[in-house]
Amino acid sequence: MSRCRRTGDAPACPCPFLRTRTGIPAAYTLTFALALITGGRLGDLFGRKRVFIAGTVLFTLASLLCGIANGPELLVAARALQGAAAAAMVPQVMATIAVTFDGESRAKAFGLYGMIMSLGSVIGPVLGGVLTQADLFGLGWRPVFLINLPIGIAAVVLGLRFLPESRDRAARRLDPLGMFLSALGLLLITLPLTMGGEHGWTTWTFATMAVGLLVLTVFPVQQKAKMRKDGSPLVVLSLFTGRTFTAGLATQLAFGLLSGVFFLSWVLFMQAGLGLTPGEAAAGFVAASLGEMGGAWLAMSLVRRYGRAVPQAGTLLAAAAPTGYHHLAATEGTGMGTVLAVAPMLAVGFGLGMIGAPLADLTLGKVARHHAGSASGLFNTATQLGIAVGTALTSVLLFTRISAGTRGPAVSTAFADSLWYVVGTLVVMWALMLLLPQPASPR
Repeated sequence: MSRCRRTGDAPACPCPFLRTRTGIPAAYTLTFALALITGGRLGDLFGRKRVFIAGTVLFTLASLLCGIANGPELLVAARALQGAAAAAMVPQVMATIAVTFDGESRAKAFGLYGMIMSLGSVIGPVLGGVLTQADLFGLGWRPVFLINLPIGIAAVVLGLRFLPESRDRAARRLDPLGMFLSALGLLLITLPLTMGGEHGWTTWTFATMAVGLLVLTVFPVQQKAKMRKDGSPLVVLSLFTGRTFTAGLATQLAFGLLSGVFFLSWVLFMQAGLGLTPGEAAAGFVAASLGEMGGAWLAMSLVRRYGRAVPQAGTLLAAAAPTGYHHLAATEGTGMGTVLAVAPMLAVGFGLGMIGAPLADLTLGKVARHHAGSASGLFNTATQLGIAVGTALTSVLLFTRISAGTRGPAVSTAFADSLWYVVGTLVVMWALMLLLPQPASPR
């Protein structure tokens, strides 16, 4: 059940149904992004262990439906169900870490979480490719989904045995209107961001996003009214009164944005610019993921002592790598070999690994334990919204300079120029991190 760390989606599947434009991938991605806030609040209300187990069971059943789907309609519905189930599962993981561990133990737990996510981003696509090529029992692409069944069953058994239960004892009931407004606002923003490039950024895309922003402006007003009425809003607005959480959320949004811009443009550069095969380009993702594991491991041992300086150092390293990449792309052009193209990804991944794990710890560490689910849902939503914006910006940054189907030096030049936007985003992140906690002074 591993998801791609950079897109939030499950590993890509070469199933013929998945080639039907954006429908099936969007069914998962949009549902996942829209339901994260609600998923986090469900854990606060009904117990994080209970909601995680229920989400895992639902995800496993949805994977079975994907594996036996005999047409795109059922596959779209099953993928949407997978997205909703994942939105129930994911916030509970970070919330449970936040409420179960303290101090250095929590930093190590978030670091381990980051390492496992990075490892999954390597193993998932590789295993998916192996299963598809093996054509087990003549099932073709279906085992990519069916393998989730034993993994899901194991997760349920281990979760029932080892996960502690926690919840917000003061929360009373769900907020249906808040759920509707938050999902509608995010849908009206993320849908055109996901599909706008495919349709040429027509007027409807900008009008839809404007309406979405209007809905999200109404949402906090409704939440305040709900708080006064019965004290059970979907989002605990008091979370935003602390600069740590607000700054961490803004930094995570920027983190998702630069991931969407960099990795998508990098894939285009590798394949259309350098003419490498998808397998050769995949070596870069492996290098980045291994680097992330190393960066997360280092960060979890340093963040208690050095606080925000650890992710700030990660931003500087992650910014230095694209700067070097720009020099290589500008000087070597299409003559850059696979080794030169892949090697900088190790440094990129290492820097990003030093950001991801401590950023979650520093952002959620000061949140009241009973609001951990709501905070985790917002944190993960910021990631997905950032990725959607970054993906949309990629089409603007690249395809205003090159046309679809362009190959060779023009792609390399466009990629090199786009790297300055990545570096700029990292500089903004470094500045936002000045609002994160410093290490506690020793007594």
